[in-house]
Parts: sequence; C-alpha cells; structure tokens
Amino acid sequence: MNKLNKATGVLAAGFFINMCIGILYAWSVIKQSLVEQGWSNADASMPYTVATICFALSLLVAGNLQDRMGPRKVLILGTVMVGIGMIISSFASTPMTLLLTFGVVTGCGIGFGYACLSPAAMKWFHPSKKGMVNGLIAAGFGLAAVYLAPLTSTLIATYGVQQSFLILGVGILAIAVPLACTINNPPSDYTPEAPAGYVAKAGSGDNNMGWKQMVKTPQFYSLWLMYALASSAGLMVIGNITSIAINQSDLTQVAFLVVVLSIFNSGGRVAAGILSDKIGGLKTLMLAFIMQGINMMMFATYNTEFTLMIGAAVAGVGYGTLLAVFPSITADYYGLKNYGGNYGVLYTAWGVSGFIGPVVAATAVDMTGNYVMAYTICAAMLAVAVVLSFITKPVKADVTEGQPVAA
Repeated sequence: MNKLNKATGVLAAGFFINMCIGILYAWSVIKQSLVEQGWSNADASMPYTVATICFALSLLVAGNLQDRMGPRKVLILGTVMVGIGMIISSFASTPMTLLLTFGVVTGCGIGFGYACLSPAAMKWFHPSKKGMVNGLIAAGFGLAAVYLAPLTSTLIATYGVQQSFLILGVGILAIAVPLACTINNPPSDYTPEAPAGYVAKAGSGDNNMGWKQMVKTPQFYSLWLMYALASSAGLMVIGNITSIAINQSDLTQVAFLVVVLSIFNSGGRVAAGILSDKIGGLKTLMLAFIMQGINMMMFATYNTEFTLMIGAAVAGVGYGTLLAVFPSITADYYGLKNYGGNYGVLYTAWGVSGFIGPVVAATAVDMTGNYVMAYTICAAMLAVAVVLSFITKPVKADVTEGQPVAA
C-alpha cells in the first residue's frame, strides 16, 4: 500500500509541477503589456521564441542527465531555474535582458523540469498504464493555460508587469521546488503490480536501447516525421486561433476560444493516454491524425461562435493526443532505462514544428489575406502522418545480437 501511495504521490507531484512550469502559456498576456509600454511586437515576442527553443534543446540534455543521475536533482535544478528566471525578469528593462532572463534561464528550466516528470512517474506504475500516466503528467502542463493567463492578467492590472514576474517567480519557487524534492525513481527491485487479467503484449517496452541505437531504427524517423507534421498543424491553430476567428467571423470577443482550446488540449491528453493503453499508441495517433485532418479541411467554413468552438475543441484534442501518446510509444519501443534521452531526441520534432506552424500561417495570410492555404497545407501534412502511422511497425530487439530490428 505504501508503494501505491508513493506512486500516486509522484504522479500528483508531477502534475502540479507541470501546472507551475507551464508559464509559457502566460506570455500572450505579458507580451500585450510590454507592447502597451512601447515595445515592438518583435521585441515582445522574441523572449517567448527563445524560451521555446531553449525548452526543446534543454529537454535533450536534461533527459540524458536524469537517466544517469535520477530525476530529483535535475528536477530541482529545473524548477529553481524557472523561478529564478522569472524573478530576475522582473528587473529586465530591455528586450535583450528579458531574452536572457526569461528566454534562456526560464526556458531551460522548463526543459529540465519537464524532462524528468514522465520517466519518473512511469517507473512507479505498471507498463500497461504508460498512456494514462503520460496523459495526466502532460495535462498538467496544458492546464496551466487555463489559470495562468487570467492570473497573470490580474497581476499585471494590479501590480504591473515587472512585479508580476516577481510574484509568479516566488510562487513557482514556493510550490514547485518542494514538490520536486518528493520525486525519485523506485528502488531497483521494485516491480509494479499488474492489473487483474493483464496479458503482456509482445515487444512492448522490453527493449532498453540508447539514443544511438534508437536512431538506427527506421521507426524513429517515422515517429519523428509524424510528431513534426502533426504538431505543426496543431501549433498553427493554437498560435493563431484568435486571429483566425476574427478573420473568418464577425466576432469581436474571441478570447474564450483560447480557454476552449486549452481545456480540450488538456482533456485530450488524458483521454488519448488512456485510449492508447487499450488500443495501442499508433492506432490512437491514427485516429487523432484523421480527426485533425478532417478538422483542417473544414476549418475555413467555421464562421460562427459555435463552429469555431467545435474547431478549437477538435484542434485541442488532436494536439493534446501527441503530447500523451508519443512519450508512451517511445517507452514501448525503446524502453524506460534510457527514456529521458530517447524522448529528448524525438522531442526535437516538436521544436521544429514550432517554426513550421507559425511560418505556414504567416505565409498564408501574407499571400492571400486568409488562412485557407494554411489549412490545406496542414491537412496534407496530416495525410502523410496517417500513412506513416499505418505503415510503422513496433521495434523488437534481436536478443542474440542486441540490435534493434523491425517487427
């Protein structure tokens, strides 16, 4: 019973840490305040862009570190960096300073924290629950948008943007760092209890490949492409949902769509994680790709409050599915021993999609004045992802040679 309580405690702590370090979701509010103070849109956007890049790159480093050192030290470092980065951002008075404090320090801290939560939690639970565990951990990060944006808006209105950085930083240090101290890997002899009636599936998580072995498998490149293409489509909608709504409808108050998208993004992570435990990760991804592809083909027709809400909800579920299922597939195909480093390498696909999605949207609007071309490109990318999800097979290890082979 104590082990069960510990497993649940690690999962809960990971969920709430992600709710704290999901501070990136507050940037749209911070950016608006900086613009009102006289900053250009480019200067006000750059710290967020740099933070996103540092997040993706530091995840690659932190994943390898936590595989070797365990999650606690790396996680504590990450949460401290997020909090300190926010606090010193309160003293930033120039774009370059904020780029370094928020963009680099906070961005790297988010990556260091995020890299440790899923691998630690998965080791405490039975392999048949990987999807559920990843879904709940990822949902914490997604739910940060629901409360951080309005909280930050209220803080800025009351105290100003500099003091808001300080308050948020202190809050992160006070909540996330103590929670990080509770997370560790289970003892080496720990074996999670299998659910009643569980039957092991062949080739699920028996490998323990390092990233150098992983990149020799064709499945890695298939997964990487699926992740990059589908994330690009999701981020295109997420980053432009308010502009899309204004462009396609007569609505003037469209901020509610951000909340709708965030809620379904988070809910989709949990639901997709649980579904992947039942029907498999690739089948879950295929369903998400098809659903999102149809949504992209239909998005140009969404011109009312109701249809835009439906479009935002489907986009949120489709994108959320990726953040829950790709970690589970990484663990299934390549094992848990080197999961942190392996997922860090795969996660570079998300980093690339952070460029593709915005570029597709900006190019479409600049050339045509609307988002129709962007929807078409995204639908085509998702069609490729559907094909890849159909032809990709699980990875098995050649037990005689220890080399990865296709099933």
